[in-house]
Amino acid sequence: MLLLHGGRSEGMAPPARWNLAAARMRPFTRAILGATEGHDVLVGRVRYRHRGWNGERADAAVDARRALDELELLAGSVRVVLVGHSMGGRAALAVAGHDLVRGVVGLAPWCPVGEPVEQLADRRVVLVHGDRDRTTDPLGSRDVARRARAAGADACAVLMSGGDHAMLRRAGEWHTLTTGLVSGLLGLTPLPEPVRRAFEEGRDPATSD
Repeated sequence: MLLLHGGRSEGMAPPARWNLAAARMRPFTRAILGATEGHDVLVGRVRYRHRGWNGERADAAVDARRALDELELLAGSVRVVLVGHSMGGRAALAVAGHDLVRGVVGLAPWCPVGEPVEQLADRRVVLVHGDRDRTTDPLGSRDVARRARAAGADACAVLMSGGDHAMLRRAGEWHTLTTGLVSGLLGLTPLPEPVRRAFEEGRDPATSD
């Protein structure tokens, strides 16, 4: 699996070696490593060349696609789950059509109006968004999930009650849910029951209280 941290809408400078967006993903990495210990699972992260998405350049998506291509050369035809926060969520969704990708977990993803979803066909997609997010719009996640279902994906959006964009409120629950989603999408454990039902019924699950 690959983790993609957040960034900015614009910014050509490279990310600093130590930056808050990347640091915020470290507890998720630790939680996933612990949950997948003993299984043949590789956990990596995408390194961006630029801090920003940068309009039509879509730099974060370009870097994510390059990482997937490199992974395929190194490991062959492995199943990959992408976990992306904010801009990283947008990048994960954008490259989900890659042959290796089986699922996407978007954490407070940046989902602009009209974002393409055709590449999500035959993928499993869960978007988790806090209802107190003031940086990216939870309604964007719901819209992408709805349109992805229409395009042939198993997709749903989970609203985290009280959750914020930085995922600091209810942090432990963000980590636990994400770990359960990754393990479930990789086929190591059953998916969390509300998400499993949502996939079966073609709808969004209830709010995560």
